[in-house]
Amino acid sequence: MKSKKLKKSKCVLLLGHKGLIGSSIFNELKKKNFKVKTVDKKKLDLLNQQKVFNFFKKNKVDYVIIAAARAGGILANIRYPFNFIYENLQIQNNLIYASINSRVKRTIFLGSSCIYNNKFRKPFSEKDLGNGSFEKTNEYYAIAKYAGIKLCESYNKQFKKNLFLSVIPPNLFGIRDNFHASDSHVLTALLRKFYIAKKFSKKKIEIWGSGNPKREFLHADDAAYIIVKFITLSENKLKFLYKKNTFHINIGTGKDYSIKYLVNKIKKISNYKGEIKFNKNYPDGVMRKVMDISNMDKILNCSKKFNEKRFNFQLDKIFKQLTLKHIKKFEKNGAYNLPI
Repeated sequence: MKSKKLKKSKCVLLLGHKGLIGSSIFNELKKKNFKVKTVDKKKLDLLNQQKVFNFFKKNKVDYVIIAAARAGGILANIRYPFNFIYENLQIQNNLIYASINSRVKRTIFLGSSCIYNNKFRKPFSEKDLGNGSFEKTNEYYAIAKYAGIKLCESYNKQFKKNLFLSVIPPNLFGIRDNFHASDSHVLTALLRKFYIAKKFSKKKIEIWGSGNPKREFLHADDAAYIIVKFITLSENKLKFLYKKNTFHINIGTGKDYSIKYLVNKIKKISNYKGEIKFNKNYPDGVMRKVMDISNMDKILNCSKKFNEKRFNFQLDKIFKQLTLKHIKKFEKNGAYNLPI
């Protein structure tokens, strides 16, 4: 007898709904006719365990998606290591434990591809998790995300319940990303640099690093499409993962691009005519990050739609959507402060 598909929830609690991936998940849930519960960080401090527990107690939900996190690029990770490890550990521990106590049907935890060891084979497979050390440029963020995935896994194993599924995306991008000058991720930083250079007729653009590292990218809307699919999946569809004692899954395109490729592509999109200089005094970070998405395709069979043509179209669309006002709004929120 075939297992019935999980019914669409009366309510999905989405944490981090205003962030890059969270806002895309919110839109996708609405598109799929889910009832969505969100809460603003000004109204609920996710670092406060008791307040989080009280919120879960008052708001009964069927499913939880944990997209709330402290995130940023290489420079932000180097500058604010304490914030990255403390805030992420505290937030995810509170939300994961509250999910257990609230007896929800399924909780999706968002991991990050930075948890894979940079010296290990590529593409990264789910079974490679835990092999080797973390890349120094984002070590503290990676430690926190790894701990979150293992916390979810440990509960599933110890209590023989498939409550948690951790989803590991590659580098995400989109118009709602953080376009701050120093705290943004690589692709967003490049889009910003070219927009500013074109807008103010700058003769030269400086790119951090050698340009040789390769990264896999997935648009936030595409990631949201995949994540929401996992909410509705039956236990049967995930059984082959659980049988291997694996409770996390890679999502992405399975294709990576060099920073030089991105620079040339955005230069063409922006019609920028100035000089490009790669500053090798800045760290490259991991030389290659691309993931094995065969398990995702075994379940959803969707990676073919996330091709290079689609990626180039998305880059072009984001660049055309950029405005000075859009970029400036992120400058006010660049600091990583904690009341300690």
